[in-house]
Amino acid sequence: MHTAELLVDAFARVRDVVGAAVDGLTPGQLTWRVHAESNTIGWLVWHLTRIQDDHVGSAFRSEQVWAEGWADRFALPFDESATGYGQSPQEVAAVRVDADLLAGYHDAVHDRTVELLRGITDADLDRVVDEGWDPPVTLGMRLVSVISDDLQHAGQAAYVRGLVQQSRY
Repeated sequence: MHTAELLVDAFARVRDVVGAAVDGLTPGQLTWRVHAESNTIGWLVWHLTRIQDDHVGSAFRSEQVWAEGWADRFALPFDESATGYGQSPQEVAAVRVDADLLAGYHDAVHDRTVELLRGITDADLDRVVDEGWDPPVTLGMRLVSVISDDLQHAGQAAYVRGLVQQSRY
């Protein structure tokens, strides 16, 4: 297995968990909360997808999928550049969308990610993509970070799905 294949496989696992987490849920179920300040399934999936779109796009100097009409389709009440980082419970609650829109955006970001990853080599992983950190962040570090963050949030969404399905919602 080559580096590109390994990374594509890891991002495919994220896509699989995301798909299973949102499949068949209603907009109400996607916004259900364990308590008033909890993250919703809809927000978790939107956020992890925005982070992947933003961070992978930046690392490859590629346009974000979000800017290709998805921001308009979501019509969220905050800045178009928002990725969810540091958002308040009120902003989390503002992500009110349906499962098809979430899955469609995630699939589009996944497809772009795979397209960008297909041609990388081991040597590419050492390329510095963000000098704002000490040590500077390499492409390899950034990709592992995104995969880790995505899998954590996708797992949280899957867990909340189980809770919402057991609730009286």
